[in-house]
Amino acid sequence: MAGHSHWAGIKHKKGKQDKERSKIFAKLSREITVAAKLGAKDPNSNPRLRAAIQASREANMPKENITRAISKSEADVNKNYENLRYEGFGPHNVALIIETLTDNKNRTASNIRTILQKSGGRLGELGSTAHYFFACGVIQISKDKILDEKILELSINAGAKDCSSGTEYHEILTEREDFYKIKSEIEKNIDSFIYSGVEWRPQNYLNISKDESDTVIKMLEILEENDDVQNTFVNCNIHIN
Repeated sequence: MAGHSHWAGIKHKKGKQDKERSKIFAKLSREITVAAKLGAKDPNSNPRLRAAIQASREANMPKENITRAISKSEADVNKNYENLRYEGFGPHNVALIIETLTDNKNRTASNIRTILQKSGGRLGELGSTAHYFFACGVIQISKDKILDEKILELSINAGAKDCSSGTEYHEILTEREDFYKIKSEIEKNIDSFIYSGVEWRPQNYLNISKDESDTVIKMLEILEENDDVQNTFVNCNIHIN
């Protein structure tokens, strides 16, 4: 499979093992806890919390895990997390954007630097790779939910940047700052999404070989093992058997 820059999407295609599933749930729970701590506990009045809960449901996370994560926001009053972005290069000069949620930025930076160096890459300064990407909101809806013409009309009326229909799903792109607003409008007509979130998408994709893809995947899997790493984006076509 080629054309993916968001590691979560690639992992989904590869299939989730129990260990991976547990790791994904832990990261989603952390995002729910932080969103609930920073805003209202009611997802209807807290867009970030609502998005985090929806992402958890899309990942089939049990309802009790979601409830527990919200409750934890009141228990962890002394623990403060920061959303930090790291940029750098992986093997074969692949550009990376790594989004983290951490309570210790020195630990996180050190761990990411070590992972990249051991993989033949390097950690860069903030801004060193961002120009290879553009930030956007992404909403993917199953084809059986709505017709092509209807989703296009709905997207235009909601203020979306782009809408395309493939063989399996419709994909709506929004400006990053409009994501929650447009998502709320789409939700009035569509009861569930395949996926939704804010991503960094490449301006152009690097073409790498199957062997080079294996090296990049190995690095991404090691990054994913780090508890602080929430999302990783790459600017290459990754090939999967």
